[in-house]
Amino acid sequence: MSKDAEKAQDAPTRNVGATGEKKPRREAKDAKAKKRATQAKTGAQERGLSGLDAAAKVLEEAGEPLNCKQIVERAFEAGYWHSDGKTPAATVYAAMLREIQKKGGEARFRKVARGKFELAK
Repeated sequence: MSKDAEKAQDAPTRNVGATGEKKPRREAKDAKAKKRATQAKTGAQERGLSGLDAAAKVLEEAGEPLNCKQIVERAFEAGYWHSDGKTPAATVYAAMLREIQKKGGEARFRKVARGKFELAK
């Protein structure tokens, strides 16, 4: 027998237990991942708008520049969005700035003054 054949024979094989039988497949893991993905999709539909979508809707209805605190208050009152976070206005502010920086001229928002945003036209 050649050296390569001996090495291959001595090397442990995957999915083989101590008795030489194949181990059962881990299908439960795949099922759990599929279940989580389905729950995430349905959960997003039930939750309503995201913070940025709610901000865009509030700014559209307002027709004037607003600061993030005003945007969040109006979004909460209208039921467009809710947050259990301590600083939802800061969250929306940061998200709006990220969108402006990332999308540039195609962003939905435009910063018009310190802390004030309006819909880009």
